[in-house]
Amino acid sequence: MKICFVRPPSIINRVAYIGSLTPPIGVAYLAASARAAGLDVVVIDAIGEAPLQSTPIDEHLVLRGLAFEEIVRRIPRDADIIAISGMFSSEWTRIRPLVHMIAEHRPDAFFIGGGEHFSAAAELCLEQCPGLDAIALGEGEETLVDLARALQHSTDLSNVSGLVIRKPDAFHRTAPRPRLRKLDEIPEPAWDLVPLENYLSNHLGYGVDRGRSMPMLASRGCPYQCTFCSNPQMWGTRWIARNPVKVADEIERYVRTYSVSNVDFYDLTAIVKRQWIIDFCRELIRRELNITWQLPSGTRSEAIDREVAQLMYASGCRNMNYAPESGSEKTLTDIKKKVKLPRLTESLRDAVSEKVNVKINIILGLPDDRHVDVWMTLRFLVAMSWHGANDVSVGAFAPYPGSELYDRLVASGRITHSDEYFSKLAYVDISETVSYCPQISSRWLRFYVWLGFATFYGSNYLFRPWRLVRTLRNILTNKHESRGEMALSQLLGRLRPAPTR
Repeated sequence: MKICFVRPPSIINRVAYIGSLTPPIGVAYLAASARAAGLDVVVIDAIGEAPLQSTPIDEHLVLRGLAFEEIVRRIPRDADIIAISGMFSSEWTRIRPLVHMIAEHRPDAFFIGGGEHFSAAAELCLEQCPGLDAIALGEGEETLVDLARALQHSTDLSNVSGLVIRKPDAFHRTAPRPRLRKLDEIPEPAWDLVPLENYLSNHLGYGVDRGRSMPMLASRGCPYQCTFCSNPQMWGTRWIARNPVKVADEIERYVRTYSVSNVDFYDLTAIVKRQWIIDFCRELIRRELNITWQLPSGTRSEAIDREVAQLMYASGCRNMNYAPESGSEKTLTDIKKKVKLPRLTESLRDAVSEKVNVKINIILGLPDDRHVDVWMTLRFLVAMSWHGANDVSVGAFAPYPGSELYDRLVASGRITHSDEYFSKLAYVDISETVSYCPQISSRWLRFYVWLGFATFYGSNYLFRPWRLVRTLRNILTNKHESRGEMALSQLLGRLRPAPTR
């Protein structure tokens, strides 16, 4: 039985201030497990096949990667299962027509969707996309293998755990599939099935550009229950870490095989246990791999003190993100963000003192925010700048399907699942910002987002004037040290006329 994995092209707003093109680590993991189970596997990575190709969609959006027609032509005629990856809800309106085109080309194949968006809104996806036969929920390694075996033997798919399947008169959820516990037994990503070199040689990735960068996962899940996050539905609240020695083994193989110089960890919450990160850093130091590594997805501050930060830097860590989300204690309570701002501030000072570049993530316009909460957050940003934070991401709240706040907004009628709603989730375009907060209008929220950036970077350069000179130098030489520098370079690049097909 043959399974074809399709990673769709990326949709990027030309005036968005960030837009990463990253190797498909989720698809690579799934492909590896399917191949290990004896399935014939093909991967069509639309971004990796043509990362520099742009196709205009309209005056605001561009498609990065293969055009839909090119993807359809690459689908093997003997593929029994076609698995579509859908990670971002903002791209759902473009995934649907792609599925429709492939289904017209291969009406006899079984179509299944998987990834963050599909898991969070499974029934909605089946309702809005008739070409889909099923959705895989959460981790898909075992689910896809069991599905393939069931199809091969013509057995009832209701017996396959972890699915939402299309029935003639309804959508049916099968039994929940338990989380994978033994992460070190999962086959490593099948990077040989992906055009990986196109990412490495073009320095494409999620973190700061520090050379040939590989994505990795050292853990899965997150033990917290933030109301704006879809993690509890996608992964559950159990944090499971790999053996730090095994993680170092994988890094060493990548250095030898692909001449990797940097590793980006895509973990939801990479550092939860202090001893784990200490053991991992010491293992890297012992091996003398001469690489850098980053935590671009964000991590917790509780386990990071001066000793840990010193080990992190010595082992190659150069960039990491903290995500307090707000400087208002009321807002933090509202969104169940279990963070103590004084402890985070202390951890940040320790990290900065050890030369680690720290970025702060902030969300404005949460449904219960008031103007005073925003001003408290702006004051907090000045404090973070004073204590040495190098970088910031200020985003307007966007309701992710699968999150507690999303369900609340659906129940209140604020979200109607129109195409316009999904398009607005391209929240990195500040000019398109929509407020879901009754107390703060969309116009005010756009102003606050701009003010957040201006407040942080203005104070940052005021407190440390030499950073402005360094930032300008890094942008001109294309040697970035922070996501902010990369974002500005990418934005300037996208605003220039781009080659079209």
